[in-house]
Amino acid sequence: MKRSTDRILTTHVGSLARPHDMLEAMHARFVEGRYDQRRYDERLRGAVRDVVRRQAETGIDVLNDGEMGKTSFAGYVRQRLGGFEPGGGGEAGPTRRTGDVAAFPEYYEMYEGQREARGYAVPFPEPPLVCTGPVTYTGREAVQADIANVKAALQGVRYEEAFLPAASPRPPGKNRYYGSEEEFEQACADALREEYLAIVAAGLLVQVDDPSFATRWSQDTSVPMEERRKVAEQFVDLMNYALKGVPADRVRFHTCYSINMGPRVYDAPLRDFVDVMLRLDVGAFSYEVANPRHAHEWRVWQDVKLPDGKLLIPGFISHTTAMVEHPEWIADQIVHHAEVVGRENVIAGADCGFSSIACFQPEIHWKIVWAKFEALSEGARLATRRLWRR
Repeated sequence: MKRSTDRILTTHVGSLARPHDMLEAMHARFVEGRYDQRRYDERLRGAVRDVVRRQAETGIDVLNDGEMGKTSFAGYVRQRLGGFEPGGGGEAGPTRRTGDVAAFPEYYEMYEGQREARGYAVPFPEPPLVCTGPVTYTGREAVQADIANVKAALQGVRYEEAFLPAASPRPPGKNRYYGSEEEFEQACADALREEYLAIVAAGLLVQVDDPSFATRWSQDTSVPMEERRKVAEQFVDLMNYALKGVPADRVRFHTCYSINMGPRVYDAPLRDFVDVMLRLDVGAFSYEVANPRHAHEWRVWQDVKLPDGKLLIPGFISHTTAMVEHPEWIADQIVHHAEVVGRENVIAGADCGFSSIACFQPEIHWKIVWAKFEALSEGARLATRRLWRR
C-alpha cells in the first residue's frame, strides 16, 4: 500500500452515484428479472470507465469503481453467497435503536420518510435472508468482472493505486443450518475470503467495509460498555480469521456511523473503540473525522500509538452535508493528524460513501460530491506545502 512519502495522497470510501440508466438496468435485472446480459455488461463497463475518469480529474490518487455494479455496500453479497434463501420475516438486519432515535424521534420519522421517497433500484430494506444450507462463495465471475472493469477503466488515467470495496464477513442473514453461531460466522468468513484474495491477487487493494463496527457502539445505549466492547472484540476475531492469507498491507478497513444525516449526539467517540480497532490485521484504517461531532478526534492519536507500518485514512469530507468543506480547513485537519502520527502515515479520505444504496436521488447530489473531491485534493496540496515546506 502506497504511503504519503513525498506528498499527501487522497482517496475516498467507495460508493458514488450510479447513472440513471445504470439504476434502471439494475432494477430490470434484480427486480424484474428481464435484462440482456451483453447490454447490461456494456453499460456497467461504461459507468465504471466514466466514474474512474472523473475521480482522477478531481485529483483523487487512490480510486475505485464507484461500486457501480453493486445494489448497496453489503446487499451485493446476496448474489455472491450460496446457502441462503428469503425468509425469516421482519426487517433485514438489526433494528436501529440509538440514543439519537430515542432523543429525536420526530426528526427520524421525517428523515425515514424522506429516504423512502428516494427511489431505490432494488427494494430497501431488502427482504431478510436465512441460511438453510452450507455457505459457499458463488461470486467468482462477478468479482472477476469487477476487477476487469476497473482495470480497463484505469488505462490512460493518472492514479497511484486502486482498490475494490468488499463487505465484511458479518453474516447477511440468520442461521438455520449450522450448529452454532460461531460455525456459521466462520463459514461466511471462509466464503468471503475468496473475494478478498481474488482482489489482492489482481494487484488491487481490498477495502473491507463494516459501518457496524462503529455504529453498534452507538446503538442501544442501555447496553453496558463492557458488553459492547465484547461484541466488537468478537468481530475483530472474525475479521482476522477471514483475512488469513491476505497480506495486511493490501487491506484497508473502513468503519463509520452509517448514512445518518441527523444530530449525531450519541455517536460513540473514537477513543472508546480505537484500541479494539487497532487489533485488526489490516494496513490502513478509514473512519469519520469531517463531521463536527468528530473533527476534534485527531487528539486521540496524541495518547494512542499508531502501530508501526499502519496508515490512517481519516475522512476530511462528509457524506452527511451538502456543504463543501473548505480546502484550508481540510489542510488544517490533515496537518493535525500528520504532526501526531507522521505525514507518511496519513492519506486524506472521506467519512463514508456517497451512494451506499443504489437510488435515483442520493442524499448528496453528484455535482456536490465532485466539488467535495476537488476540495479534498486542494486541501491535500495545501497540507503538502506546509508539511514538506515547499
